[in-house]
Amino acid sequence: MTGTPPQRPERPRPRSRSRLAPFTEFSDPQYFLLAGSFLIPLGSFAVLPFMSVLLHERLGMGLGAVGVVLAVASFVQFSGGVVGAALAERIGLQRTMLLALVIRTVGFGAFLPGLSRPMWAVAALFLVSCGAALYLPANKAYLVTGAAEDRRAPLLSASSSALNAGIALGPIAAAPFVLTASAGLFTAVTVLFGLITAGHALLPKETAAGEEEQRPGPRLPEDEKPATTDSPLLPFAITVLSVYVFMFFQHYLALYAVGRTSTVFYGLVLALYALLLVVTQPLLSDWTARLPYPRALRIGFTALTLGMAALALGHPAAILGGALLICLGEVVLFLKNDLEALSRSDRSPAVVFGRQRLAAGIGAFASGIAGGEGYAWAEGAGHAGLFWVAVAAQCALLPPLLLRTLRRTRTRTRTRNRTGSRS
Repeated sequence: MTGTPPQRPERPRPRSRSRLAPFTEFSDPQYFLLAGSFLIPLGSFAVLPFMSVLLHERLGMGLGAVGVVLAVASFVQFSGGVVGAALAERIGLQRTMLLALVIRTVGFGAFLPGLSRPMWAVAALFLVSCGAALYLPANKAYLVTGAAEDRRAPLLSASSSALNAGIALGPIAAAPFVLTASAGLFTAVTVLFGLITAGHALLPKETAAGEEEQRPGPRLPEDEKPATTDSPLLPFAITVLSVYVFMFFQHYLALYAVGRTSTVFYGLVLALYALLLVVTQPLLSDWTARLPYPRALRIGFTALTLGMAALALGHPAAILGGALLICLGEVVLFLKNDLEALSRSDRSPAVVFGRQRLAAGIGAFASGIAGGEGYAWAEGAGHAGLFWVAVAAQCALLPPLLLRTLRRTRTRTRTRNRTGSRS
């Protein structure tokens, strides 16, 4: 008897989820904000990196005054995030973003009379900085409000990648027009921000002003719960330290690399760095989110340590390799710090991101103070590589010292609380 043998029933094969799948499931407002995360820095960095040229060469301000203006504006942009967070809690995320963009649009428009009047240019710069301070915490909070915890990493990483792409392309797109067609450039940026502002006016308001639906997490035994003083403080302190050591690279690589290679090679390093950052952060976002915080810190600071040490060699290949290692450290640390700050805090996301901006501002400010004198000393001694050795040592030694200090603080707080409850 012939016939087909009985077939075993096929087991359904599990569908392999693409690594890019989470990025195709955002809502329309989230896609709009991600597009804005590219366009806003694209417009901003079309003009802001050239402020020193505008203020000094075109408007005749002294370099000392220019340095003070830029330092204060940067500090306002970072530390003002706390004010932006408080405003978002009071009037809501969508309204805060809208107000911030109105201020930034007016600021960029004020640069037009500022092309011939220094006081107008300074006022315009501070308006733009204030607008950025108000916007960023509300923007990140709006992205994650109502999103499940496993959706936060793709959203924040996509936002960061869009922002870095805009930062990288803005100066390139504007460079031919900064000095030859300044009025046209500022007009174009003002119009761009006006359109972005109009788009934000159409966004739906969040269901609660800056508040996110609370989702119960896994319960820990009482003796394993972090103390309240340590829980929100840890990611804040780690963010300060992360930005502190990273900004040495951001501020002084150009001085170090151009003298040992060329401007073309330095441009190539920056382009590869930006490309790697834009591509890898979303692709690694799920992996970064699943990493335990201590392991993420070890990976991130080890990458920074090795990268800074490689820079000290001064060879072009070492400079490129060091920069790419530092990029890996940035990808892991900056996203993980934000995710950890969100998960450890019971405050609204706007407040959390405002605090994170403040932490970044403190780190950048401290790095600027320490870095200038340190690099000048190393270069004056004829061994600029020693500067990067010192930075690498800080990347290796400061994280465990910081963690030990926080652990001791937590222990003392627990002991004090227990003693107080017994009495």
